[in-house]
Amino acid sequence: MYQIIIVDPEGKKKSTEFESERITIGREDTCDIVLPQTKVSRRNAEILQRDDGFFIQDLKSTNGTFLNGKRIDGETVLRPQDVVVIGDYRLRLRLMEDAKELPKAEVKKAKTKVREVKLSDEKLDIANQLREEAHRSLLDRMDLRSIDFSKTDQEELRTKTSEVIVDIVTEMAPRIPNWIEKKKFCKEILDEALGLGPLEDLLDDPEITEVMVNRRDQIYIEKKGKIELTERRFSSDRAVLNVIEKIVAPLGRRIDESSPLVDARLKDGSRVNAIIPPLALKGPSITIRKFSKNPFGIEDLVIFGSLTKNMAEFLKVAVRARKNIVISGGTGSGKTTLLNVVSSFIPEGERIVTIEDAAELQLPQAHVISLESRPPNIEGKGAITIRDLVRNALRMRPDRIVVGECRGGEALDMLQAMNTGHDGSLTTGHANSPRDILSRLETMVLMSGMELPLRAIREQIASAIDLIVQQTRFADGSRKITYITEVQGMEGDKITLQDIFVFEQKGYDAQSKLVGETKCTGFVPKFVEELRHQGVEVPQEIFQ
Repeated sequence: MYQIIIVDPEGKKKSTEFESERITIGREDTCDIVLPQTKVSRRNAEILQRDDGFFIQDLKSTNGTFLNGKRIDGETVLRPQDVVVIGDYRLRLRLMEDAKELPKAEVKKAKTKVREVKLSDEKLDIANQLREEAHRSLLDRMDLRSIDFSKTDQEELRTKTSEVIVDIVTEMAPRIPNWIEKKKFCKEILDEALGLGPLEDLLDDPEITEVMVNRRDQIYIEKKGKIELTERRFSSDRAVLNVIEKIVAPLGRRIDESSPLVDARLKDGSRVNAIIPPLALKGPSITIRKFSKNPFGIEDLVIFGSLTKNMAEFLKVAVRARKNIVISGGTGSGKTTLLNVVSSFIPEGERIVTIEDAAELQLPQAHVISLESRPPNIEGKGAITIRDLVRNALRMRPDRIVVGECRGGEALDMLQAMNTGHDGSLTTGHANSPRDILSRLETMVLMSGMELPLRAIREQIASAIDLIVQQTRFADGSRKITYITEVQGMEGDKITLQDIFVFEQKGYDAQSKLVGETKCTGFVPKFVEELRHQGVEVPQEIFQ
C-alpha cells in the first residue's frame, strides 16, 4: 500500500491511498487520479508498482509529465523524494509507514497485487447486458458512427462522450448492482465507443505480448509466455466489427463479406490479423501481436537466455561481414524480434531497404527505407506484393535488403539479389529446423512460376545463403536460438550444412521450466578465415 500526495494549483494538499499495481493520472473522469485542468491531458501519465520498485510513465501526452523539472519520455524510476509535475499540479509518492518498518526482503511481500474479482458467468452476462444497453443509449444521443475520427479533436471528443456516459450511467444507477464499479463501468463504455473496447487495458499492459479474440465473449492473452483466458468480453459481434474497422480504416484497408480477412497494424506498430464470417464460424476474430515500445537489444536476449554472449558476438561479426542470413522458426517463436536485433548490427551509413506485409521492424540506423505491401482494392486491383517490392528494391540502390518474411515466389527474387551483389541481406521463414527451411525455400522458388530444375534451385540457395539461425518457442513459453548453422555448399545434389552452435534440451525442472545448455561444436566457419585475410580479427574464444 502507498500514498500519492497531490498539491493543487492553489497550494492545497491531499493524499490518496492505493493498492493497485497501476494507476492512471489525467483530466478524464475514468482516471484513478483526476486533475481537472486543461493543461492536463485526458490520460497524461501512469504510476506502476513492480517488485523492483515504482515507475512513472508518460502516456504520450500533449502536455507532458515532468520529473524533478525534466520532461520524461517513456518509463522512469519513481522514488519517494521525487517531485512529479503535471499541469499546475505537484505529486509525490509516499510509502506507508508499516511498509517502511519492514526489512527490505519483506517489502516485496507487503506489496498488494491488483485484485481482480472473479465474477460468475451470470454476473458477467448481467454486466455485459447493462454495458450494451448503455452503449445503445450513447449511440442514440451521439451519432458516433458518422464522426470522422481522423479530423476530430480526440481529447475534446472523449471529454464530451465521457460526460454523456456519466449522465447515462447516473440514470441507470438504480438498476446497476453494487458489485459493478461505476467508474470502471463508465471507462468500459468509453473504450468501446471510441477505442478498442475491452482490448484497451490489455494492450496497455507491458507484460502481455499477444491478444487473441476468438469470439466476442472469449478473449485470450499471452503473458510471460503462457496463454490464459481473461474475463473481458465484447458486448456484441457488432462491437468486435467496430474495433476491426477502427483499426483498418486509417490504413485504407477494408473488411467485409467480399474481403473477410485483413492484415493491419496499430499506431504503435503492433501487428493485427482479423477475420470475420462467413470464414470465422463463431463470429469476428482478432489476433494482435503486440509491438514493444522499447525494442529489445542483443543484451536483452542474452539476459532472457535466448542466446549466449558468444552467439551474440558471432552474429554481430557475421552481419558486419555482410553474410546473408535466414532466421527460421515456428509461429510466435520470436523471428521478427531476432531479425530486428540482428539488423541493428548493420553499420551506420549503409542504405537499408526493409520490406514487410505489416511494418514491424524498428531499425536504429538513419538510412532506412521501409516498404509495406498493399492488398487489392474493392475492385480487386492495385495489389502490391512482397515480390513486387523486392524487385523494386533492387532499383533503389540498396546496400542491404531486409525482408520481414519470405513465404512465396519472392524467395526467388531474394536469392537472386543475394547472389548479385546485395550481400548482407536478411530474411525470415517458417520452418522447424535448418534443413527444413532449405526445403521450404525450394518450394517457395517453385511457387514463383519459374520451371527450374531442382538442382539449379539448390545451387542458387547454397550460393546465396551463408547462415541459418533457428529460433524455437518451448512449452514453458521461453524462446531460444537452437541452431546457428553454416551453409557450406553442395555435395552432389545435396546442400551441406555444418552446425556452429546447438542448444541441447535436457527436459523441464519441478517448476516446468526448460532445462538445457547451448554448446559450441568447435567448428569455425569458412568466412572467419576470409575475414582474417582482410585484416579483421575474430576472437577464437567464440568457438571454444
